[in-house]
Amino acid sequence: MKTDELNRLLERFYKGESTEEDERDLIVFFNGDIIPEGYETEKALFSYYLTAYKVPEPSSDFEARILAGINESDKNRMVWKFRKFILPALGTAAAVLLLAGSYFFFVHRSAPRDTFSDPKIAYAETMKILMDVSSQLNHGAIALEPVTRINDLTTQSFAAINKSTRIVDKNLRNLQSLQKAIEITNESFAKSTNKK
Repeated sequence: MKTDELNRLLERFYKGESTEEDERDLIVFFNGDIIPEGYETEKALFSYYLTAYKVPEPSSDFEARILAGINESDKNRMVWKFRKFILPALGTAAAVLLLAGSYFFFVHRSAPRDTFSDPKIAYAETMKILMDVSSQLNHGAIALEPVTRINDLTTQSFAAINKSTRIVDKNLRNLQSLQKAIEITNESFAKSTNKK
């Protein structure tokens, strides 16, 4: 194909005025072996069109897959209808049951009653219960006496350790003072022997 004819076909193609035959000629030309310089973009474009025109044949099970997809869509639609209508109804029923249960719980709840009709008997029973509780608390306090003794011994031990620590610390300070005095004496002695 000559360059003038090629430019004319390309110009018609880009303006949208080309026919199917013109486009087929361009596709055949740009998929050939000899392409003039400067037409690399058009070669890539028309190479794409060559592959785009090839439409594959449907597979043998194409219709079966379409029908299976339609059936699956129908099943999904049935599930959606179930969810759309049944679930709100179940939610409403649960709310009604909750309200009815709350009503019976709060309205028909029995008020606390006195267990004794005679106040003297009630007082005596209360005193008996309080004495029992007091006895149990005293018994628990007696059981804790060894723990109290251990706590006292621990406090005394720490006090003795702190006292001995203070004595050791005081003696260490005295030893440090003595060490400094010895160092000063040694320095003075070393200076006096170096001068001679």
